[in-house]
Amino acid sequence: MISPRAYLDHNATSPVRPEVAAAVANALGLGNPSSVHAEGRAARAALEAAREAVARRVGAGSGRVIFTSGGTEAANAVLSGALTRTGQPAPTRLLIGATEHPCVSAGHRFPAEAVDVIPVDAGGVLDLAALADRLDRHAGESLLISVHAANNETGVIQPLSAIVALARAHGRALVHSDAVQAVGRIPFNLSGLGLDALTLSGHKFGAPKGVGALVLAEGVTLHAAFLRGGGQEGRLRGGTENLPGIVGLGVAADLADASDADRLTRLRDGLAVALRACAPDLVVFGAGAPRLPNTLSFAVPGLDAPTALMALDLAGIAASSGSACASGKVARSPVLAAMGVGPALAAGALRVSFGWNSTESDATRCLAACERLVATLYRRQGRAA
Repeated sequence: MISPRAYLDHNATSPVRPEVAAAVANALGLGNPSSVHAEGRAARAALEAAREAVARRVGAGSGRVIFTSGGTEAANAVLSGALTRTGQPAPTRLLIGATEHPCVSAGHRFPAEAVDVIPVDAGGVLDLAALADRLDRHAGESLLISVHAANNETGVIQPLSAIVALARAHGRALVHSDAVQAVGRIPFNLSGLGLDALTLSGHKFGAPKGVGALVLAEGVTLHAAFLRGGGQEGRLRGGTENLPGIVGLGVAADLADASDADRLTRLRDGLAVALRACAPDLVVFGAGAPRLPNTLSFAVPGLDAPTALMALDLAGIAASSGSACASGKVARSPVLAAMGVGPALAAGALRVSFGWNSTESDATRCLAACERLVATLYRRQGRAA
């Protein structure tokens, strides 16, 4: 009997939870939320219940949640230049971190000369002194700062509270966070952090693909629709809502349990310790920084990532080399480049990301496959582990 595969790529997408799949199936029979008849009213009730669930998960008012097709669309909407706070002009300059996801680094509509990229340190954490310097340099301008909550490749968590404090001291800077990797994995609260906007994607925490949300703080809005059409989503995103997906998002938001962090941390750290025992020269990226409990990004000098991934796949293990947003190609990570990682080591970067259905046996199976890879590498290099 063939053993089940070990799925260790939750940062790319997390399998749909069974409860979510059941809710989605039920929602397929609901009407159009904009219809006034009984079927439409039932659909509207389901839509708003999901909105409230998402709002609870991120510490926001339910009227501040705008459903989208996912994190990329939501981030593109925020970075359109239309985000405003009452009494303030729209931002004319964008400040982003050097390790942002492409939905931020390539998804904005600011001209190139109006974008400042803030560096990160060797651990992948935003350089707060550099951010403070840029804010001082642009005193008097209306700014938008966009820094992700946690990196999709390394799991490194950014100091959002400190970033917000610098923005408030500037006086005319809004702060958005791409929270796609954070929501549902660590405690995350829009109001508590003082953020002006956050964006999220359901398929990272057990909802279907193709649904996400933009969440705005009180007093913050978009001064123009990002999808023109009907009056859906507060007249900001026209088009009939993806009701089954949204219902699934709401259920996943209720089921997401940040208290699972301890279990995931044990899986992550246990695997790291065991890998280092068989590969003493193993490098864990972001090891000295706060990281998501589920994410382990590492390399063994001389080990080629594409070759390793194929071997892991044949061994029944789904892992990755970093972002899953590059049309399936394996290329050097701009995230690791921004952290100062050399090309040779970055070429071997692997990422293991655990999730709600991960088990100790998954980690054990991954370790056994990695041990074989390292043993083969060391024999080729003429040395012992």
